[in-house]
Amino acid sequence: MAQTTNRFFDEIARLMNDATGVAHGVRREFDTLFRSQAERILRDLDVVSREEFEAVKEMARLAREENEALKARINALEAAHAAGAGASAPSAASSSPAAGSSPSAV
Repeated sequence: MAQTTNRFFDEIARLMNDATGVAHGVRREFDTLFRSQAERILRDLDVVSREEFEAVKEMARLAREENEALKARINALEAAHAAGAGASAPSAASSSPAAGSSPSAV
């Protein structure tokens, strides 16, 4: 009887082992199918990849930095122009011969 019991348990163990292998195969097949369907759906939605998103994000950051630098340069140039125009405006008006005469005085 010990021989038949061991043989019975050996068969049960073999069936369980085979069932486990089948279950793993089904799971791998399901994962592959699910992943391919998800990729197809994302492709149809025109969703960008992470790498593309990061590249555009970096380009936007660089553009913002350049914009801020250009704003600072414009402000400096406007300030220099205003300082130069403010200092030369009175001297230019007094040195002009027609500056003192008005059209009604003629």
